[in-house]
Amino acid sequence: MPWTLSSRPSRRSLLAGAAGAAGTVLLAGCSDAGSPGTDTGIPLERRMREAAVRDSARLLERYAATAAAHPALAARLAPLHAAVAAHAAAFSLTPPGAPSASPAGGTGAAAPAPSAEPVAPKPADALTALADAERSLSEARTIDLAGAPGELARMLASVAACGAVHAYLLTSTPGATP
Repeated sequence: MPWTLSSRPSRRSLLAGAAGAAGTVLLAGCSDAGSPGTDTGIPLERRMREAAVRDSARLLERYAATAAAHPALAARLAPLHAAVAAHAAAFSLTPPGAPSASPAGGTGAAAPAPSAEPVAPKPADALTALADAERSLSEARTIDLAGAPGELARMLASVAACGAVHAYLLTSTPGATP
């Protein structure tokens, strides 16, 4: 029986071709060689830690701006602000009490830049915006877990869980009974 070539491709060949194309795209997407803005001379863990410290610093700025705009919320925000400050310190590679280098090359003693996000005029809206910021950062840290080295991944998971709790506490009514 002579073998004849079919005019249409088989399912198996289509799947194999699609899998090969998808694999090529994934491998090309994972390679950061030649990507602008990547500094391969800095270890991954250090870059991830520095990003986590920057993210925590931005969140601290939002807490401070919200407390300044709504002084009645200051006592409620104080413990959450302190926890976010502890997260930033935990991610930092600088030992506590030692001067840390800022991105500009100075020490970390400079006052942080004001938050770019405006604070909502109503306290409830300001709390919701803060909860959204906590939730967003928590989700981003959860996504970062996949590429993080062991100990850093555990810290990211813990801080992401804490951020989710902060989001809940910011949107719950204190003193209310369920």
